[in-house]
Amino acid sequence: MPDILAQNSISLLLAGVIAFAAIAIMFAASFLISSKRASEIKSTPYECGIPPTPYAFSQINIRYYIFAILFLIFDVEAVFLFPWAVVFIGNNIAFYAMMIFLAVLFFAIIYAWKKGVLEWQR
Repeated sequence: MPDILAQNSISLLLAGVIAFAAIAIMFAASFLISSKRASEIKSTPYECGIPPTPYAFSQINIRYYIFAILFLIFDVEAVFLFPWAVVFIGNNIAFYAMMIFLAVLFFAIIYAWKKGVLEWQR
């Protein structure tokens, strides 16, 4: 038993060392390869191809944030659904709990659709 624990510890330590070395190599290569010439264009902020406005206040429509939050909710739901299905394949109570969860999410997307949140308006 201690031999297996030692092998697992050595494997974990080796993987960590390789990961940190790979990160260090990528940062060093990025520093060495990147362009170092400064210019006025490079120092200006860039946002979606739109030139920056001369004033600091800019009003952004709340619809973009709602769309992003809805995407995150359903993306996270999809990420957790597949491992759950593997772990609780034979458990009936967990199955019905997940069906209730999916029903709530289904009604949430229908509600958002009916409210027009998913419509992309200019």
